Amino acid sequence: MGITVRGGPVAEVVVDVPPVNALTVRGWHELAGAVTEAGRDPETRVVVLRAEGRGFNAGVDIKEMQATEGHTALVGANRGCCAAFAAVYDCEVPVIAAVHGHCLGGGIGLAGNADIVLASDDAYFGLPEVDRGALGAATHLARLVPQHLMRAMVYTCRNVTARELLAFGSVLEVVPREKLRDAALDLAATIAAKDPYVIRRAKESLNGIDPVDVKRSYRFEQGFTFELNLMGAGDEHRERFLK
Repeated sequence: MGITVRGGPVAEVVVDVPPVNALTVRGWHELAGAVTEAGRDPETRVVVLRAEGRGFNAGVDIKEMQATEGHTALVGANRGCCAAFAAVYDCEVPVIAAVHGHCLGGGIGLAGNADIVLASDDAYFGLPEVDRGALGAATHLARLVPQHLMRAMVYTCRNVTARELLAFGSVLEVVPREKLRDAALDLAATIAAKDPYVIRRAKESLNGIDPVDVKRSYRFEQGFTFELNLMGAGDEHRERFLK
């Protein structure tokens, strides 16, 4: 359990943190390191980011945040998420996110920064941040859904299904849960068969023409999470969630 890496031309970075793959501060930094190292390996041509268990990712570990005195855990979680999202975005090779079950909060940051998203037919995506007294990852949600839907999802905390994202083109394919890993590996093998130098330059060039600086945009959002916490809204909503 934890964060594991299976190396090779198609590297798999697997999150397995029961019960719901909500990551601690340390877990977010470990995930960032795993993705970065996989991409730096000259033998790697594609990274598949996936998870075991009930869902892809449930965001930060709120229990850790509430059990920690002061703002250390909040700052750590924000920095950890920022590092993990950036690791996916900046990975030297394409990253395929294979999403099943819930993809919430920090999961949106991971999927939204991936190059390609595949999903199982039980996958759903959402940002419950407003209900948790926080903000963030709208930057990445905006890469998955149209602008007005993104705003509605932030304000209402509603979820969307993988099939809805398929219609937008942000999910490439929806498959049965038991076929998700194979589908991701098949797609990865197609990319891995290409010239690795060309693929790495393609990744670099696509990031270079991105219209939004996702790292700066996300850090701007995080500033409002700090404000909500200082005003007491963060603690109030997190405690309500844990009851």
